[in-house]
Amino acid sequence: MKEKKSILLIGPFPDPVSGVSLANQVVKDILSEDSNFKVDLINTSYSKFDEQLGVFTIKKFFFYLLQSFNLIKIFNNRIIYITPGQTFYGILKYGFFIILGSVFRKELIIHVHGNHLGEEYKSLNGVKKNIFYCLVSRFSKGIVLSNSLKDNLTPFIDESKIFCLPNFAQDYLYKEEKILVDDELRIFYLSNLMKEKGIICLLKALKNLEGSNIKYKAKIAGNIDEKFSNEILKLINELEHTDYLGVVYGEAKKNLLAWGNVFVLPTFYKMEGQPISILEAMATKNVVVTTNHAGILDFFKDKVNGFLVQKNNIKSIQDILTYIAQNKSEIKKIATYNKGYFLENFTVNSFKENFIKIIN
Repeated sequence: MKEKKSILLIGPFPDPVSGVSLANQVVKDILSEDSNFKVDLINTSYSKFDEQLGVFTIKKFFFYLLQSFNLIKIFNNRIIYITPGQTFYGILKYGFFIILGSVFRKELIIHVHGNHLGEEYKSLNGVKKNIFYCLVSRFSKGIVLSNSLKDNLTPFIDESKIFCLPNFAQDYLYKEEKILVDDELRIFYLSNLMKEKGIICLLKALKNLEGSNIKYKAKIAGNIDEKFSNEILKLINELEHTDYLGVVYGEAKKNLLAWGNVFVLPTFYKMEGQPISILEAMATKNVVVTTNHAGILDFFKDKVNGFLVQKNNIKSIQDILTYIAQNKSEIKKIATYNKGYFLENFTVNSFKENFIKIIN
């Protein structure tokens, strides 16, 4: 009988839900269903959602210090797959696992879900820069979301060992055929409600739409950092046609994607890579409104998959939503194209096939 490959997954898993934790959960499911692999994991999710990623706190320090009790799992696995943060502390907190895995000649794989790691390295000096390089350069393989993001790993890993693995949307979200409503503007936002994700700009743009008598309905879903919840909820409560759904999972998430026809993610988030929420919107027949940021243009074309807006620009969002409201015939054309484009490129099955190839 062929010996199973033992693989240890180290990184955040739901809850809370993020693009990285969702991707890790799908990776775990894929490997667990494959008879060639034996899977173990270390869940590094910090239970409290915090918009200030990569910021050192005493609570976080002790939380991640306790993770070191899991170091014994390094000895029991041949492959160590890590999805670290993209800041100095985001890498440092995995330092014990990286060094031990390297010393005992494990295959170390880093999967970077964003476009900030390279910039972080450039910004560092002295001892911090040396530590950062020492840790990341110990990985034997690297995975990024798309070609334009490879530069995040080329200072540390030979380019021949850096692989592109596009994101996905889960099957259950789009298996049932959607009845597309294209005679009214149904706007939705599905991501963590972070300032750098553009939520403040979107809410203010919706307020301006109301002032211009543009008819729409909107639904907002996602986690809010407690420090900004009052400001964001106040803006939502001032809107006549907008509802906040909180964090949505499973059927509630599926229903939101089925309800909408225009998905808006005006992100300028420094950790952004290839937002899963955009792929989920494409999979479920929605027009996408987003920004030229991180790796988005590797899989998104303006006026083909939807429309680009300027970063941190309320009027730009308002103008595009007004245009869609006045040209509703474009909704069906773009939304239908997006479903076909998604099925050709971004299913879980495609992700699975590419992931297994990289691991092997």
